[in-house]
Amino acid sequence: MRKNIILILVVICALIFSRMIISNISKSGSAKQKKSMSAPSVTVDTVKTEFVRREFEAPARVMAKYRVEVLARINGYLTKSYFKEGDFVKAGQLLFEIEPQEYSNAAGQAKGNLDNAKAQQAYYNKQLARYKELVDNDFVARADYDNVLAQRDAYRAQVQSMENAYRDAQRNLGYTKVKAPVDGRVGIIDVTVGNYVNISSGPLTTINSSDPMYVTFPLESKDYAELNRIDGTPNAKREVEFTFSSGQKYEYKGTQDFYDNQVDESTGTITLRATFPNPEAVLLQGDFGRIKIYSNLKDEMPVVPQTATMENQEGLYVYIMDEENNPKLTYIKTMGQVGTDWIVSSGVKKGDRIITTGMQKVIPGSPVKVVEQAVQDDIKTTKKPNIFVRLINKVKRLFNINTSGAKA
Repeated sequence: MRKNIILILVVICALIFSRMIISNISKSGSAKQKKSMSAPSVTVDTVKTEFVRREFEAPARVMAKYRVEVLARINGYLTKSYFKEGDFVKAGQLLFEIEPQEYSNAAGQAKGNLDNAKAQQAYYNKQLARYKELVDNDFVARADYDNVLAQRDAYRAQVQSMENAYRDAQRNLGYTKVKAPVDGRVGIIDVTVGNYVNISSGPLTTINSSDPMYVTFPLESKDYAELNRIDGTPNAKREVEFTFSSGQKYEYKGTQDFYDNQVDESTGTITLRATFPNPEAVLLQGDFGRIKIYSNLKDEMPVVPQTATMENQEGLYVYIMDEENNPKLTYIKTMGQVGTDWIVSSGVKKGDRIITTGMQKVIPGSPVKVVEQAVQDDIKTTKKPNIFVRLINKVKRLFNINTSGAKA
């Protein structure tokens, strides 16, 4: 009886000791697991590159290729108008009429003076021929011949002067018909019919050509240098796209065909110009928008998955793994996309290691657990408790057997 009591006490102590071991092992495993769970699991990938066409953006303004102010070139009353505001007109199309009577009369008078001078010249040409024959036969004095010759030369000069006066009168008469100097769209009529106009009256209206149209834009000098580096020449004709201030993209593409010969010292930009087709007259003089210019050749650029980026008020950013394998928040600038990747113009470079998943729980500078290492750690952690549990279970079974034996 006494032996049984001792055996029971030994078993109870063994069970208590085993319980303590199991508890300590569980606490140790929980602490390790908690510590493991405190570092977020992430995946890391290396930044790769793609050969892509570079693109640069800049504010832009639409300009007519021809912008012509229609002026009165003579004095007179404006008697007729042959168009409506906003009409499209062709070069040479009649727009206004200035009272023509005065200039028609002047042209008629100039024509009469010219005809009279020509008649006098013809008469003295005949006289000169006769006097030459007479002077050769000594029938008239040489002085008489010289007098007729002088008269003929005087009327010849007068004819030339009268011809100039007549052409000038005809030109002024033509100015009574004010015509469109270029194809384009007519603006607001600034002087209406019935007003007296002259050269200093200002424009009667303005015509803006509509097809093609110019778009000018100031590009940062460093971006322009990049374009020249990629294409190998400053004289390349590059493809451009225009987007209206509303955000709508213009359907036709243009060609950059001009660059200024100096950099603006105040802004550090160089003015470029592109030519756009405008068959539907959608582009209007003075409109604003944004331009996107593309390089002709491709350039090697870093790319990052769009899923690896996050955004805050300061812009897009990624997490780069530093030398100590800790994440560092880095802002990036993008210039379009290829497939599902952002093309990065600054912020990362080829070979950088960035976090691609699990960024939401990452704290810059705090340790993270790369997902492959996390899996291995989990495997190691799960193996250790299993060994101890099996040993304890054996002890339990052993004590149970002994206890049952003792009981038995």
